[in-house]
Amino acid sequence: MSKALSSLPPAVENRLAGWDQLQYRLTLTPEVRLRPSITISRQFGCEGFPLAERLKDLFEKASGEPWNIYDKSLIEKVSEEQGISLNLLKRLGDMSRALESLGLHPSGHVTHDEAFAKVAKHLVKIARVGNAVIVGRGGATLCAGLKNCYHFRLEASEEWRVGSIMKRLETSRAEAEEAVKAGSRLREKFVSQCLGEDITQHKHYDAIFNNERHSVEEVAQAILAYVRSAWQEKGYFKG
Repeated sequence: MSKALSSLPPAVENRLAGWDQLQYRLTLTPEVRLRPSITISRQFGCEGFPLAERLKDLFEKASGEPWNIYDKSLIEKVSEEQGISLNLLKRLGDMSRALESLGLHPSGHVTHDEAFAKVAKHLVKIARVGNAVIVGRGGATLCAGLKNCYHFRLEASEEWRVGSIMKRLETSRAEAEEAVKAGSRLREKFVSQCLGEDITQHKHYDAIFNNERHSVEEVAQAILAYVRSAWQEKGYFKG
């Protein structure tokens, strides 16, 4: 039996606990300290979550401070506290948004644009605090104005991405091909509708990596070196 797509991200419960721990530990720091954050954009099927996990490990060792990963699942969980329907968040960008544009929604209903505005507010706040690896959700565009934030993207051929999904979900080629095509359409449509931006344009990123030619470890080490170099005068990294 193949695995569900939801099995790919790290467990949201563990990362939510990590967020709480991070906030607590940062409150123990007497001085206000500027910290870097990273956003990861990726074509559907690229190894975004494995990269995020490796970056978390590398940056924790390099800085001596806790880091956390923020993706769709975690941001949705945090946003629920603001009264946004989790079901609505999962449907951002779907057909019901088109109906809303025609005014076809119940009185008192939170629209897709209103919901995303709240999600975006959380995401920018997370990035500004620092020590965050933000996966997807248009992070590169939303956080473009933050000087402590660095933006990277993973790309690969469709054939490689189909193979990656087949391996990670233990599914058939036909199912993997459909997942890549459907996932790619939804991901690009989501950011286009909510932010009015084309996330495939290279202008949004500090660097773009070919996931087909470079392993997660190679990409993670390159990102660490890039951010360390840009941050070397701020006294953030150890050694």
